[in-house]
Amino acid sequence: MGMGNLQRMAMQMQQEMARVQAELETLTVDGQAGGGVVRATVTGKQELVSVTIDPSAVDPEDVEMLQDLVVSAVNDALRTSQDVAAQKMAAVTGGLKIPGLG
Repeated sequence: MGMGNLQRMAMQMQQEMARVQAELETLTVDGQAGGGVVRATVTGKQELVSVTIDPSAVDPEDVEMLQDLVVSAVNDALRTSQDVAAQKMAAVTGGLKIPGLG
């Protein structure tokens, strides 16, 4: 494989990674806890954009449980977002682990 081919492949991979990163910025995924009474939405860049709490989950006598549900829902959404991002990057890199890219 010549140097020109390697450079062309590297450029194509770089362009594809930029496309995937732009796609991840607009992607949103949901996580939930407590059977769906608490939901969290995060972007493909792992930024929290919303939390929805069903009024039935609000118990003034047990605020700690609600806090735990919020944390669980956010973590669920973050894990899903990270999994999607890793899958999309693996499709570009052919499964190669490139530091800083996934």
